[in-house]
Amino acid sequence: MRIGIDVGGTNTDAALLGEDDRVVAGTKSPTTADVTSGVAAAVAALLAAPGVDGRPTDPAAVHAVMIGTTHFLNALIEGERLAPVAAVRLGLPATAALPPMVDWPERLRGVVGGGTYLCHGGREYDGRMISPLDPDELRRVAADIAAKGLRSIAIGSVFSPAAADDELRAAEILTAELGDVHVSLSHEIGRVGLLARENATIVNASLRDLAEHIVDAFGAALAGAGIRAPFFISQNDGTLMDIAHARRYPVATFASGPTNSMRGAAFLSGLTDCAVVDVGGTTADVGILVGGFPREAAGESEAAGVRTNFRIPDVLSLGIGGGSLVAPDGEVGPRSVGYRLTERALVFGGDTLTATDLAVAAGAAEIGDRAAVAGVDRAFAERALGRIAERLAETVDRMRTSAAPLPVVAVGGGSVLLPGGLPGFPDVRRPAHFDVANAVGAAIAQVGGEVDRVFKVAEGKRDDVLAGARAEAVRRAEEFGARPGTVRVVDVEEVPLAYLPGGATRVRIKAVGDLDLARLGAAHPVRDTNNATPAKNGIPTHA
Repeated sequence: MRIGIDVGGTNTDAALLGEDDRVVAGTKSPTTADVTSGVAAAVAALLAAPGVDGRPTDPAAVHAVMIGTTHFLNALIEGERLAPVAAVRLGLPATAALPPMVDWPERLRGVVGGGTYLCHGGREYDGRMISPLDPDELRRVAADIAAKGLRSIAIGSVFSPAAADDELRAAEILTAELGDVHVSLSHEIGRVGLLARENATIVNASLRDLAEHIVDAFGAALAGAGIRAPFFISQNDGTLMDIAHARRYPVATFASGPTNSMRGAAFLSGLTDCAVVDVGGTTADVGILVGGFPREAAGESEAAGVRTNFRIPDVLSLGIGGGSLVAPDGEVGPRSVGYRLTERALVFGGDTLTATDLAVAAGAAEIGDRAAVAGVDRAFAERALGRIAERLAETVDRMRTSAAPLPVVAVGGGSVLLPGGLPGFPDVRRPAHFDVANAVGAAIAQVGGEVDRVFKVAEGKRDDVLAGARAEAVRRAEEFGARPGTVRVVDVEEVPLAYLPGGATRVRIKAVGDLDLARLGAAHPVRDTNNATPAKNGIPTHA
């Protein structure tokens, strides 16, 4: 059996799945200010619920726990709990016109910007040197970093996804000089595109201390519930990483919430190609599933005003949820009572009119005390709910890429706000366990590996290049914990780069497979990962 947990802005959801992937139990618990105690409460409630045999579940029967969390994205948005970072860029004499963090919001730059350093090094897209790496220059940089007391370093190099040697060598030199520091390498985090990749690496470095604290806290919460099974953190693309990987790459969790919801919607509905409307307590997220996985955003994305280019689903969010405030004219959102819904909403004895109150007043949901909304005009409530449906339908329409019929799966506890479906989309489904679809999505998550690199494709060699890239993506998935024989390639993208010579083509291939608990599940103690051994291509191994 395994448990999936998703920590949202309003609720922490948990789901228990049996060996046959059947959802045995699900529960929702308010997200707490410290978040971790909310996780502990959700797990305790889940284990106490009737299990496979109708009795509470023995914690020893749980073999794995998968967690999706908003901790790290919230920290960046709030600008709190972030460590100052030394940003080291390898690229001189090129790239000097735009220094690291040049396009960051001033507030965040003041918090995270510990120091920026432009150094020699870097490569062209085909691996040729821009300039030789200068060890003495890097040692001088290390001395300045030490003088400033910085403990987190982000290293970025021009075209490092194609040739990572300079970043790896720079990391060796800096750690030899500085000792026990956190080092984030851009070729392990972002894609081709220096500034956005460098930004993502700096963000990751700023979160490394927090990541260690959060992983320890999750482990303590699960241990407190009697669970000794390994736990994993879900990533932006719907795959899993073990706790050692999570401590190194917290930035990979930023979009795990919407991704988990969409993966859970696919699993519960049986659809692999559809639109998903996930209505939570604070926001409604709309995305598209293709082949059972969220369609990824093209190019760059943005987090708290910082441009990045790591994997992230293509999602549009609206400020509409079960906790959204209702204006006198019937407009709903974007302000929300958030995790205080069970204190503030009328149906829970509060004094604030929320979208949940509208659903109860209109007879669309049985939540809390119906008598508490007896004074809310039913026609007013129905008009407001109709406007919510119209806005969500408009968003789904913006996300579609053709006029072909598109089924819609509505999930999340707030989807009770859509009693009559969506205008223009007759096929709207709300599957069983819709309210904990995000937790189900975390529980069924697989392990992935990806290749995203510029290849020099000689005439007649395209098939060989693609075959090699496919094999590398499969190998990476297996290194990260996928069970051999279950890995399949789910996405292949080729983009010829006409502005570069020699048949240059950017190839991105993604492979996924089932988690190999027999190999990874023996023990997953929370441990330091700074000494993890880098394997080929800079992929860290945590055997």
